[in-house]
Amino acid sequence: MKKIFNFKHFKGDVFGGITAGIVALPLALAFGVSSGLGPSAGLIGAIFVSFFAALFGGTNTQISGPTAPMTAVSMVVIAGIIASFNGDVTKALPAILTVFILAGIIQVGLGLIGLGKYIKYIPYPVVSGFMTAIGVIILITQILPSVGYYPKEDVSYVSEYKPQAQELILDNILKDEAGEGILVLDNFKQTIKKAGNITDAQVTKEAQTLAGKDASGVIGTLKVMPRALQNINWLELLLALGTIFIIYGFKRITTKVPSTLVALLVMSGIAIGFKLKYRPIEEIPSGFPMPNFDIFTEFSLSSITPYIFTALTLALLGAIDSLLTSVVADNMTKTKHNPNKELIGQGIGNSIAAIFGGIPGAGATIRTVVNINAGGKTRLSGMVAGILLLIILLALGPIASQIPAAVLAGILITVGIGVMDYKGLKAIPYMPRPEVIIMIVVMVLSSVWNLVYAVGIGLVIASLMFMKKMGDVTAKQSDVKSLKKETAWTDEHNFPEDLKEEVFIKHIKGPLFFGSTSDFQLLMNQIPDSAHTIVIRMDRMQYIDQSGLYALEDALVELVRQDKKVLLVDVLEQPKYLLERIDIIPDLVPTEQIFAHFDDCIAWIKEHRQ
Repeated sequence: MKKIFNFKHFKGDVFGGITAGIVALPLALAFGVSSGLGPSAGLIGAIFVSFFAALFGGTNTQISGPTAPMTAVSMVVIAGIIASFNGDVTKALPAILTVFILAGIIQVGLGLIGLGKYIKYIPYPVVSGFMTAIGVIILITQILPSVGYYPKEDVSYVSEYKPQAQELILDNILKDEAGEGILVLDNFKQTIKKAGNITDAQVTKEAQTLAGKDASGVIGTLKVMPRALQNINWLELLLALGTIFIIYGFKRITTKVPSTLVALLVMSGIAIGFKLKYRPIEEIPSGFPMPNFDIFTEFSLSSITPYIFTALTLALLGAIDSLLTSVVADNMTKTKHNPNKELIGQGIGNSIAAIFGGIPGAGATIRTVVNINAGGKTRLSGMVAGILLLIILLALGPIASQIPAAVLAGILITVGIGVMDYKGLKAIPYMPRPEVIIMIVVMVLSSVWNLVYAVGIGLVIASLMFMKKMGDVTAKQSDVKSLKKETAWTDEHNFPEDLKEEVFIKHIKGPLFFGSTSDFQLLMNQIPDSAHTIVIRMDRMQYIDQSGLYALEDALVELVRQDKKVLLVDVLEQPKYLLERIDIIPDLVPTEQIFAHFDDCIAWIKEHRQ
């Protein structure tokens, strides 16, 4: 607790936390709106994630809260679950928050088992493609609110979905009655009565849900873009453009005051002060956030089972996002973060935020940098940022509810532009082709299909390409040739001249694993029938997996069948252990044919020469 409440840095921590909280305010509101749960969800997420991630985390100056990547994935989760509940957000909320809690618990688990240090092994092309896709998604999906077009409110557009809505309502009636045992061939009176009671309001509501779902995401936005451009609300567009202009323009004047906050205050002040007929954001409830106990009372495993992989993705994404920010903080403060403790803190913060109805978050780079530059030194700064946002929620909730939706859309557009990985995009002409392919595949699939699956596919492709490369390298370094054709190792220069065509040496350099087994088998098959003795040098083979083990066994079985003597030289600990476990030693290679040194091997060959 001494590090948390170090009064030596109290002033800097308070000022840093207040500054970071001010920067976080407009982003929290914007991310909440973007997620689909409303501005209060973003603000609540920022409050609890910031406070508890700082309290329990492993990076002293980290400021956490909703971020663009986390919000983009959350948006997919929220839209999918709401659609499965026929567009009813209230009914869907417990399932949504349960997924978020699960993601937080997974993060805690990752920290407890010590996986924090392994996050760095995720390939850069996957991260780069994902981050650029996040930017594309945010940028494109915010075009509609920026021009004041909302598909659910377009009467002519919604009417196109009414026939489908009627079919869906009738289908649900039939399914319900079949489940209750009412639906029988002899009596459709109950069914006909229910069908006759369907109101226009029900059909319209269902049609609005279908229309909203079809117009969501990048593809959906592009589909309705022509309609949006024909129905531009010029006031909303001017508010969004004014916000974007101030955000970029004010930075040229000074960076000491957050330009995002300036844009929010100026454009909201203009809209409210001149009593313009703009569209405000959803109302932010006043009072202290209350726990959503429906998460526990209405828990249904079946409702979240399809999203377990998504929860895992959220957890991993939050871990990557947070630990990358931790590295930035380390570089600025010349300190060293604890990655596993940081994951535990992030997981606790996300779990608690979900219980109170907030969206998940992660370590936020810009907010962390602002905190450090403003004097933040300990975890107290992150806790102060959360407390400040809570005060704003309690005291200014009704005022914040008057913020124009177009202003938050403008803020998100600048976030989308800023989150793209321009460094990775600029490097495309110079990057190895496999890495370019991975980045583009992840970027395209994330943008137009599914963020979660795209990352998974990217990781699989990257792993396969890595294994192929390692297999090629291993095979290239491990040729099977006679000593006259192969470059001998240092201790082989004095090998007897008269034995060089009778004895073949197999050099295994590097691991023998499933990515290199096929090449290994091919090389072993190149040994000519004239060779009486095969020496396999294993002192540079540090590791062998199950595939490599069985490939080696198959090769040895064939050599023994051909009545060739196989000698193993300097077998290292891990390979030797496995060779003994499946009885390659001593069944195929007797103990007396295993040598610690190559000189001993030569002596044995001379002694047993045919």
